[in-house]
Amino acid sequence: MTNQHGSVPDVDGRVLVTDSVSPKSYGVAVALSMIFGIMGIHHFYIGNWLHGLAGLGMFIGGILCLSSGDQAVQSFGLILLLADAGHTVYVTYRLFVGECRDGDGLIIAYPGQFK
Repeated sequence: MTNQHGSVPDVDGRVLVTDSVSPKSYGVAVALSMIFGIMGIHHFYIGNWLHGLAGLGMFIGGILCLSSGDQAVQSFGLILLLADAGHTVYVTYRLFVGECRDGDGLIIAYPGQFK
């Protein structure tokens, strides 16, 4: 699928030069997202530090809120954790279909994506 200029169509319809594929391991990124996703650990691995801090903060905040005695605060904690889980499912899906980018804007390609 590579043309004469060493580029392939991107998932967004743009032309993607094969040099713009991330050196990050697809398998490691998917495993971290599936196992530790709700904590945001996969974001730290792929170089999206702010997303990682937000995910970790939502996880810690959700757990702390759930452990409080106030029902309203516990409800807020549940909402935080559900939002974090939804975000994790979305990022994992984007990894599966080859649309996720690392902190440098490079595609984290699944094996054989750009052959």
